[in-house]
Amino acid sequence: MTAKTRRPSVRRRKPEPAKAVAAAAAIPERGLKIGEAARILGVETFVLRFWETQFPFLKPKHTRTKHRFYQERDIEVLRLIKRLLHDEGFTIAGANKHIKEFGLEALLASKSKIPGTVPRVAPEGSALEGSTRRVLSEVRKDLETIHKLLED
Repeated sequence: MTAKTRRPSVRRRKPEPAKAVAAAAAIPERGLKIGEAARILGVETFVLRFWETQFPFLKPKHTRTKHRFYQERDIEVLRLIKRLLHDEGFTIAGANKHIKEFGLEALLASKSKIPGTVPRVAPEGSALEGSTRRVLSEVRKDLETIHKLLED
């Protein structure tokens, strides 16, 4: 028989949070390759390359052969970017503006909720959307009243 045997395909899985934390604690002195960093963060490698083009302060070390190595600080910055984009709902432009406004060091130091952020807007049709509209309507009326007072 000349039938070729096929090797089973191997699917890559995103790391579990506990494994990611353990991997982050053991960052080698040389740094992490892009695939290792991506696994720790739970994103694809092309996402890290893209973020590198969009965030000027994100500059991993490159070897002579152009391989990226992410140091511990780079991983912290990447976690901040991911938190802003994925958890807080910022656009890339908004995240850049937010980082410029509050400072990269201050945001890295405050590992909890990002200062000055607003929760994401509720999806259309939800009960929260109606209450949000009422609150905004009240705020608008108050602002119009203040505007009229200032005109006099």
